Amino acid sequence: MLARELVKNLKEVCSNRGVLTGDGRTAYYRSGFRSGSGYALAVVFPESLLQLWRVLEVCVEGNCAIVMQATKTGLTEGSTPSGFDYDREVVVVNITRIKKIILLDGGKQAIVFPGSTLHELEQELRKVNRMPHSVIGSTTIGATVVGGIANNAGGALCKRGSSYTELSLFARVDKEGKLKLVNHLGINHLGETPEEIFSTLEAESFCSDDICDMDKAASDRDYSDRIRNINADKPNRYNADPSRLYEVSGSAGKVAAFAVRVDTYPMPEEKQVFFLGTNNPDQLGFLRRQILKQFRELPEMCEYMNRGIFDTAKKYGKDIFLSIKHIGTKRLPRLYAFKSSLEYYLNKIPFVPKFLPDQILYYLSRLFPEHLPNRLLDFRDRFEHYLILVMSDEGINEARDYLESEWSKMDGSDFFECSQSEQEAALMHRFAAAGAAIRYQTVHQRKTEEVLALDIALLGSDQQWMEELPEEINRHLDLSLYYGHFMCHVFHHDYIFKKGTDVNAIKALLLKNLDAKGAKYPAEHNVGHMYEADECLREFYRELDPTNTFNPGIGGTEKQSRITVSGMG
Repeated sequence: MLARELVKNLKEVCSNRGVLTGDGRTAYYRSGFRSGSGYALAVVFPESLLQLWRVLEVCVEGNCAIVMQATKTGLTEGSTPSGFDYDREVVVVNITRIKKIILLDGGKQAIVFPGSTLHELEQELRKVNRMPHSVIGSTTIGATVVGGIANNAGGALCKRGSSYTELSLFARVDKEGKLKLVNHLGINHLGETPEEIFSTLEAESFCSDDICDMDKAASDRDYSDRIRNINADKPNRYNADPSRLYEVSGSAGKVAAFAVRVDTYPMPEEKQVFFLGTNNPDQLGFLRRQILKQFRELPEMCEYMNRGIFDTAKKYGKDIFLSIKHIGTKRLPRLYAFKSSLEYYLNKIPFVPKFLPDQILYYLSRLFPEHLPNRLLDFRDRFEHYLILVMSDEGINEARDYLESEWSKMDGSDFFECSQSEQEAALMHRFAAAGAAIRYQTVHQRKTEEVLALDIALLGSDQQWMEELPEEINRHLDLSLYYGHFMCHVFHHDYIFKKGTDVNAIKALLLKNLDAKGAKYPAEHNVGHMYEADECLREFYRELDPTNTFNPGIGGTEKQSRITVSGMG
């Protein structure tokens, strides 16, 4: 099928308004959140499940490579084309206009359409006093529920593991090259044809008696038991865990998800944040093992920061902190999207400094007074390592008793119970840390090369969790920053390289050190086009997508089609 005929057919499905062509109009959707870009003939915006199905039919009939895309919040280039060496036309299918959330059983579960975000689900569940899988981080910048599940995305919450479900409605291309709709949503009487199924779902024309398949998981149900295994010889969670690869879950866009069914969680009646400081990282490791082994109640969250990331986030994440505090998370996704779009186009103007909006926001934030409470700043001066420990309900007194009787008596360690304003500040500060390294590099472009952001999963049994880098690596680093989800041993390591450093060579040394420890990476951002998928993950991709129609090249796999369609050009 010729390119112009393909575009014509796509416009017949989605109208001119729903199809973008031309390098200029498609550029933003062909470029990753931080890096990566590639070729696409068109970017298509279906507005219903049926339109999405029709778009896929046109693409499969035209022997296209299909890149499924949501809000582009991924950090490893997995939601955009990569390069310009595809062997056929590429169509990006953006599903952000297909939104709907259906609550089941009083909100204990939800059916979520592909364009609905975690933040939207969080807002909907608040009405019934429940919570989604994630409540900070990606929720704030507009990530979709389906995107999280497709990438087995993790999060900060100790009790919930990676995003996961075995109940979904999705399309795949079989080994004969035929588009098939797979209905494993676990709801009876939706219909037989795609048209009937989509119509019934969109109209919510089913009753509670139709809901079945309760033996299928709609979340990582055994995670709270798995995280307590402090002697485990493997990580508690990571993207490519073979036990968490199931149809849409972990698919990384190798199928097209139409709807997923997910568990939700009761909202705690009470929460308390404890802020811990120490100069001895071994004491933090001991604390982790004690909590996981002895506490009746797991923490809600337990976030680690070292002094380096504390200081960097304080200075270079201040605008993010202030935005969340004064604007709120409801408006933040739109602001992020606007900034990203503006940034993309400004970067194409030769005389405009790169990432100008980031630089303006940084300098504006310096005009505001100190935003962190005094007790957090005092702990920053006294200690090099910090934990933000969040307990709920019965777990509050349990943690309080332990910290008073054990932790506070250790040499070089202390804690305090946060007031409401201190709780909010500590958590917002931790969130601001996620983008602080990027902002630092943006402001200091003349002396730095780039940022390497690694998310790694250490073994559950690993007691040597604090990284010690050799001099052959250290001398090339302007900053090395450490933070992460302490109980599950998933850490974020942000390395900012000095100008002139061979980044690829140092990255290879860093990964070699991680391999020696048995660590898994990436832990929660998936392989995208920046990491090599292991053989187990490659086989999973091949089973889902035998013709290599969806997201070809992901995880370093081949880009070429595995099917020859007669008459296609």
